[in-house]
Formats: sequence, C-alpha cells, structure tokens
Amino acid sequence: MVQTPQFLDRPDGRRVAVHDLTPGAPDGAPVVLLGHVAPGAGNFDPDPEVTAANGVRLLSLDRPGYGGSDPVDGFATVDSAADDAAALLEAVLAPGTRAGAAGWSAGGRVVCALAARRPDLVSRVAVIGTPAPDDDVAWVPPEHRAALDALRGQPAAVAHAALAQAFDPLLGVLSGADRFGLAGVSDADAPVLAGDGVTDRLGAMFDSALAQGSVGMVTDLAGYMLRPCGFDPADVRVPVLLQYGDADAIGPEHGRWWASRLPDAHLETHAGLGHLLVVPTWHRTLAHLVG
Repeated sequence: MVQTPQFLDRPDGRRVAVHDLTPGAPDGAPVVLLGHVAPGAGNFDPDPEVTAANGVRLLSLDRPGYGGSDPVDGFATVDSAADDAAALLEAVLAPGTRAGAAGWSAGGRVVCALAARRPDLVSRVAVIGTPAPDDDVAWVPPEHRAALDALRGQPAAVAHAALAQAFDPLLGVLSGADRFGLAGVSDADAPVLAGDGVTDRLGAMFDSALAQGSVGMVTDLAGYMLRPCGFDPADVRVPVLLQYGDADAIGPEHGRWWASRLPDAHLETHAGLGHLLVVPTWHRTLAHLVG
C-alpha cells in the first residue's frame, strides 16, 4: 500500500517529505528512523513483515531533491540532513523518549551525525554498508575522484551543474532494475532481489528518488563529497551496530574504519551479501535498535 508523505516545514522555507512506513503501528510503539541510500528516498521499508513483527513505528524522510523534498540553495550537507531528521524526531517523540536510527549506505552518515549532534533524541544506531571517507578507505573510482577534486572550492551551483551534466545522460538510458546499480546493487545481490517484493519496493523507491531528475542525487553527492561531514564519530556516544557484506564493494574495511573511530561500536560481517544486505539483516538491525 502506497502511503502519501506528510511534510515538515523547515526554517529556510523548504518542505521535507516524511514517510510513516507503519501507519498501523500502535500508540507508544518504539520509533525507528531510517536514513536512505543514495540515490534513494524515504518510501523504502527493507522488509515490511519484519518491521511489523517488531512492532515499531518506522519513519523516514526524503533528503533534499529526492521524492517530495525541496532542493536546497547551496550544499545539501550531512549535518543539515541530520538537522532535518532531528526536527522530525522532535515532532513525533513522546517526552523523555528517544528513537533508534538506522542508516543504509549514505544514510549511515546522516544517522551518525544525528546521534552526535542530538544525543537527546537517539538511543542506538545501526550503520549498514556505509562508506568511510574516500581519503581514508578509497572507494571512488579514480576518474570520478579527479572530477570531484576539480570541483572542490567551487560554488554549489557550479558543482551541481557539472555533476548534472555527468548524470543526466545516464538517467536517460537507464530504466527498470538497471537503475539499481546507481545505489551500489550488484550481481552479488541477485538472491536478495529475488525475494518476495524486493524488486518492486526498490523500483518504487527509485521512481520516487528520481521524480525530480538528477537533482537529489547531484546535491546529495556534492554535499557529502565536497563539504565537511559536520560531526566527529567520536561524539557518537550511543551503541552502534555496524553491518557489512563481504561481497559488497563497500565491504568490511569500511566497517573497520568506523569501528576504530566510534566509541561504542560492534562490527558484523555477513558472508555472501552485497549492498542490499539491508534487507536480509533487517531483523538484526531492529533487534539492536529496539531489543
């Protein structure tokens, strides 16, 4: 069932699309916030049956330029995305309670920034296949790294225009499941994609993510590759579960980087899983966040 997003108004005039992925959750259900992949949107539940079985209220929001969220003037940074998420939690949490926060891929940076900046709102964090900084654990292809380096110090409008010029032709030729590769999905993920409803849910997420064209992907990429992340992992003082697949291009070496810098982190490596490990490990994620 497709849910119509609600909107959160921000002080700069932007509207942020908010997705309540469990509209039937009981009053007082534990709140879990999910930060989405890049490119992606907040209308993706990794496994609705597991979510329902855990009795949580699962919320997500579209980062700027994705889905129903307005683009930003300037850079869409990690810390500004975390502040959007904090505003949502302030609006929904009962007094004295905190939420669990999970981040898949690029979303992991956002939920770590949220926990570092607003420890009053977050009780536990799960990081799923999130890259380390490329300077520390190289993962960006050399030709892309050179193009990004050429944009450092440029105004946001210049960086966005250059990245759009690179990505717009690609979006014009990709369709259906071929788009999934933009989010790191590879042949290693074929068994997960074959699961009940997974391809349909991912397809709906990409439809939403690309509803405004490349603007979300471009501003997201510029914000986390060309600007500081806005937080120190050492300031994430809650328990963090790190989950990585050993068949993922963003593999366990990235998890080891995060584990070495987070004060209270536990790393789990999953054999044979690629970047879609968010789906088969969702039960483990929720057990950590609300167990």
